[in-house]
Amino acid sequence: MNWIDKTVAYFNPAKALKRERDRQLLTVMNRGYGNHGASSRKSSMAGWVTQNGSVIDDIEKNIPKLRERSRDLFMGAPLATGALKTMRTNVIGSGLRLNAQVDADYLGMTTEEADIWETKVEREFNLWAESIHCDMQRMNNFYQLQGLAFLSWLMSGDVFCLLPIKPRAGMPYDLRIQLIESDRVNSPDVLDLSHGNPKVLNGVEIDGDGEVIAYHISERHPGAYALEQNKRVRIEKFGRNTGRPNILHLIEMERPEQRRGVPLLAPVIETMKQLARYSDAELMAAVVNALYSVFITSEADSGDGSDPFSSIPEEDEVDSDNDTTIELGPGTVHFLGENEKIQEATPGRPNANFDSFVTSMCRQIGAALEIPYEVLLKNFTSSYSASRGALLEAWKMFKMRRQWMAEGFCQPIYEEFLSEAIAKGRIDAPGYFIDPMIRKAYSGAEWNGPSQGQLDPLKEVNAAEKRVENGFTTRSAETVALGGGDWFRNHSLRIREEQARREAGMASGVPDQTVESDEEDET
Repeated sequence: MNWIDKTVAYFNPAKALKRERDRQLLTVMNRGYGNHGASSRKSSMAGWVTQNGSVIDDIEKNIPKLRERSRDLFMGAPLATGALKTMRTNVIGSGLRLNAQVDADYLGMTTEEADIWETKVEREFNLWAESIHCDMQRMNNFYQLQGLAFLSWLMSGDVFCLLPIKPRAGMPYDLRIQLIESDRVNSPDVLDLSHGNPKVLNGVEIDGDGEVIAYHISERHPGAYALEQNKRVRIEKFGRNTGRPNILHLIEMERPEQRRGVPLLAPVIETMKQLARYSDAELMAAVVNALYSVFITSEADSGDGSDPFSSIPEEDEVDSDNDTTIELGPGTVHFLGENEKIQEATPGRPNANFDSFVTSMCRQIGAALEIPYEVLLKNFTSSYSASRGALLEAWKMFKMRRQWMAEGFCQPIYEEFLSEAIAKGRIDAPGYFIDPMIRKAYSGAEWNGPSQGQLDPLKEVNAAEKRVENGFTTRSAETVALGGGDWFRNHSLRIREEQARREAGMASGVPDQTVESDEEDET
């Protein structure tokens, strides 16, 4: 006990006892993580003020502002635009293509029968998917809608998709896709749970068990100006009788009990905005520094205050009404009045450290977005190994998000299409509507997108050849990985190509055993 404690104990024993109790409690608290990340005594942690909030306080209430700023960055910050479009291009590209994968063993089908069934389904699906009739707005086909939905999810945090039924002339299928922007799913009690229905937050309604049961959709965007009231429509997530999904919600969860998604740029919004401001300032400084102008001081009054020798025409001046400014231009001459002087500035632009600083910041932004800065900036100036490592790291994320998109958007829509095709008798699938296991066996599918680029195609092909020879993979899988094609279709086409070359008397490439046997039979 020090002299302060002794003094306090002499005059106020109760206060002294409380001081000793608090000291013991603080000793208990500063153990384990209390001496490190949870320390309350270290000076380095003293200014770190945190607060433990619920998912509603930390996420839900901040989503509208995050969404606005994320879209503003996309529209005005080149780095943000490039990051989202890079992800869209590599994950979706021209669209994830259907590769039907029926479970032939469970359904008792032979390999030939399964191939015929899959080919027919893919042909029927493309009839619908490649037409703009699949879109409720008749603006995009199914593959273009994939890119739109994915980009909207990246920018806004989530996106919604209705699956209405609407017959149209010339199209045998009535299933339609209607994308709903995230802002239209809202509720009056976004910021104040003391009013309205506490089970409805940000337009998402849950029941007593926390299950999402419905969405509340505005008839128009809440930011659109209109005199009449913006009414909302309640859409149940699944049909009560059929269990059919009425609406798809593309969202990536961060915390349990979360109802709405956070924009991808949320962790780097401040950094990207400041970097955009810095880039604009550097650009303006470089432009001003490049405008070589001559200033002449004179004691004589020009009379009207104009610049008779200025090379900027009066009609081109943007601030002619302001007498306190002088407009600069390349190679211009400006007369100054009495007692007016120009203090020459030396901005030193372009800044030699600009590129290294921006690259350093892009490394941090890329780490947060899971995009290596080489891929983010499209700058592959390092060694082959370093560049390939950056591509491989980026493709881990691209493949993960592609699988997420396929499971959350493409596959549910395909299953709805398949159900309609079977119900209308265009596809034969016995037992599909009776047994859920049979339905799952018929609904199996893969969704193939753009392949990973190759820095050295020869090395990539040699590696693929060795993987196939050693049984680590298949020719079909390598065909998809290298070029995104179909090996069986390529094989069939190659047979016809080799036959045509031989018939024309041209030297064939790699000999084809099937072609050779046909020629031997003919001789």
